[in-house]
Amino acid sequence: MPDSPKNEGPRNQNREIGLASEARSKERKAMIQTIEASPDEIYDIELEHSLLEANAKLAKENRALLDRHGVTAIDVMGAIGSGKTTLITRLVGRLKDQYGVAVFNGDATTSNDADLIASQSVPVVQIATVNGCHLDANLVGKALRKTSLDNLRLLFIENIGNLICPAEFPLGSKARVVVVSVTEGPYMVRKHPHMFLGAQLVVINKIDLAEAMGVSVSDLTQDVHRLKPDLAVIPTSCKTGAGLDEVTAAMLAV
Repeated sequence: MPDSPKNEGPRNQNREIGLASEARSKERKAMIQTIEASPDEIYDIELEHSLLEANAKLAKENRALLDRHGVTAIDVMGAIGSGKTTLITRLVGRLKDQYGVAVFNGDATTSNDADLIASQSVPVVQIATVNGCHLDANLVGKALRKTSLDNLRLLFIENIGNLICPAEFPLGSKARVVVVSVTEGPYMVRKHPHMFLGAQLVVINKIDLAEAMGVSVSDLTQDVHRLKPDLAVIPTSCKTGAGLDEVTAAMLAV
């Protein structure tokens, strides 16, 4: 039985909403470029006299390129689930209307995090490491060559979720930020000291869950300062907004 004119109105409206949502999704996808690690490139670097020396050389080249364009790059490191993507999304939302901001999102395969950040209408490059457990300066250099740097002021580089490997591979950033979450338990700082020694800022995230998790933010802060007494520590909650003003100011002060 054909639909009555009475039913046709809501159906047309649903179609229009669906088409609008699809159009917005396509716009976000159009803002994301993808860099993927290829085996040949990885092997080329590993054949160098020293993998770490080769990476350090490329990192210096990346830094020189960024400095020539007046871009401050921040390497954001942390474990899976620490809240790196959400924190970057909040910072981008606060900064994008005043400064040129772009994001490189490191992920093994999926584009979920890149999609979330692209919804902020800023340039995003997804760096797919495939099986790699960290970003390296080679991949970041490729991403830089795909990015228009002239109007940028800040570049957030979200590293792969890992508290070990990224520490050994500088990318050319001006500062490194380690994000830890109270949901990772009370000992994550003690278990991964090397990650914190090379950082300029530590963000202790999800503090709204500290009581439920039985984790002391003060104890985590003391663990950081035992490793590096002058290292800045900012407790945050992306849910309540606590500490985000301080993190924003710290990013602009780099």
